[in-house]
Amino acid sequence: MTSWTQQPVGVVGAGTIGVSVAHALARSGTPVVIHDIAPAALARVHDAIADLERLATLRRGRRALADVSVTGDLADLAGVSLVVENVVEDPATKVEVHTALGRVLPSSTVVAVNTSAVPIETLGTALGDPRRAVGVHFMNPVALIDTVEVVGTPSSGEEQLSTVTGLLRHMGKRPVVVADRAGFVINRSLMLFVNEAIATLDDGVADARKVDQLFRGCLGHRSGPLQTADLIGLDTVRDTLLVLREHHGEKFAPAPLLERMVAEGRLGRKSGSGFYDYSRPGGSHA
Repeated sequence: MTSWTQQPVGVVGAGTIGVSVAHALARSGTPVVIHDIAPAALARVHDAIADLERLATLRRGRRALADVSVTGDLADLAGVSLVVENVVEDPATKVEVHTALGRVLPSSTVVAVNTSAVPIETLGTALGDPRRAVGVHFMNPVALIDTVEVVGTPSSGEEQLSTVTGLLRHMGKRPVVVADRAGFVINRSLMLFVNEAIATLDDGVADARKVDQLFRGCLGHRSGPLQTADLIGLDTVRDTLLVLREHHGEKFAPAPLLERMVAEGRLGRKSGSGFYDYSRPGGSHA
């Protein structure tokens, strides 16, 4: 049995979700080695984790964090107990990364694919052994959302699936296992109403605050679809919709307003503006 407090877990990708995964792992007592090819992304890791920890402390109380180290060399992950891959929602990029992981990781190392929509089976093939790839769809911020969508494929090994769910339970998460279909449950459903909410904004039906107010007040959502999109990142929303369109048809075509905002660099919280303005405390409507 893996000792999750002694053996480090590797995290590939130091973007918003990758850093959030690393923080949640460290908060559970698991040491982390986080990899990215961009030195600037690695330079921001510890400050970003400190920001996440301030929020987690307010909501869940203070916890001692395990060590988080950074590297630009994928080979430094050769000694970790498991890898969580968090690169962009682009199938070709993910295949490239998993092919590289297959070259540097021991054949026994399980790779948890953190993806919003990309099917897992193809990535397991790129890894060199489809049994080793298991999907995990974490929600951001990872430390504060306790349920995780886990994706098993026809090729996923029982031992490998057990390893991933064991890590999640160590992190205090509730794994829910679903089948390997693009978008799975959450984003196959979520992206439809996020995209349509963006279309209602573009059509002048309501402004962003009213759209989100209705979802919170009438449907009991914790945050509305536009605030959720800002948190995910509008580029990630667009890329996820493109994957879903490829597999499920034109109903997932990104709304024109979404395409325009991504082209303008208005990506949500991470860029400082999206449907809301994050340059001021509280985030007022842009």
